[in-house]
This record gives sequence, structure tokens and C-alpha cells, in this order.
Amino acid sequence: MDRRKLIQYLLINIFVSASVTGGILFWYDRNYRAVSQPAVAQAPSAGNASASSTDLQTDIPVKISSVVGAGTLTSEIVVVKFEGTGELDLASWQLKDENGNTFTFPKITLYPNGAVQVHTNTGTDSVIDLYWGLGDAVWSSGENARLFDSQGNLRAVYRVP
Repeated sequence: MDRRKLIQYLLINIFVSASVTGGILFWYDRNYRAVSQPAVAQAPSAGNASASSTDLQTDIPVKISSVVGAGTLTSEIVVVKFEGTGELDLASWQLKDENGNTFTFPKITLYPNGAVQVHTNTGTDSVIDLYWGLGDAVWSSGENARLFDSQGNLRAVYRVP
């Protein structure tokens, strides 16, 4: 094989490899990337010295570990993870966005390092997947996803990337 053909094949191989890798990374980033964002606690409003639903309670080690596929109904997922010991009953806990959309958890228990995925669209609930049953995407980049316990205490905040 002469040198000119070898260089052509190498250039084609580099182009195809870069295109495939770029396509896979784009697809992964859009659908499955789980980027942890630090929890952001909101300051209590002035004149309200008592604990309220805007004060982040950290005594239960639960967090929203990621929001995947924001803005795309079929791929929107919120991952809630329990990092404590024992069990955590999520019955009547709520996941809220900044526009007033609220998902109320059914009777479900998380065990140490356990997680549950809350899908925005419709589906059949299981022990690791819950479905909100909405027809439109809920999450948008830059907004806060907030998790409240059954008493209305703020337990986790996650800024959607």
C-alpha cells in the first residue's frame, strides 16, 4: 500500500472515530449524565425566627443526587438517594419544582445507599422507579428541585444543570 492511500485511510479512521465518540458523548450527556450539585439552602425570611419549610434540615442523610434529561419528557428523571443507616420511609414526602409542580411519594422505603428514580412521564411504579404521570416536562436548567418530608420540612435542594 502506498503512503498516500495509508494517510487517507488514517484520516478517514480518525474522522469516523471522532464522530462516533462525539455522538456517544452527546447522547450520554443528554440522557444519562448524573452531575451532583451541592445542596443550596435558602435563608429564612426576615421576621420568621422559627424553623420553616425554607430551612434545610440535614439530620436525615437524604439527597437529590441528580436530575437527568431536564426538558425532555421521555428522559426526565430525578434520583433521590438515602445515605444513612436503617430505613427511610418516603411515604407522603414531596418533590417540588419552582413552578408549583408537586410529586407526592407513595409508600416506599429506602435502605442504606438506596435510591429511587422519579420519572416525569407515565409508567408502572416499581421499587426503584416511580412515575409522576405528567404529559409535559417539568424541570429546566437553573431551577431548584426541592425534597420535603411528610411534615413539610425541606430535606434536600438540587440545582438542575
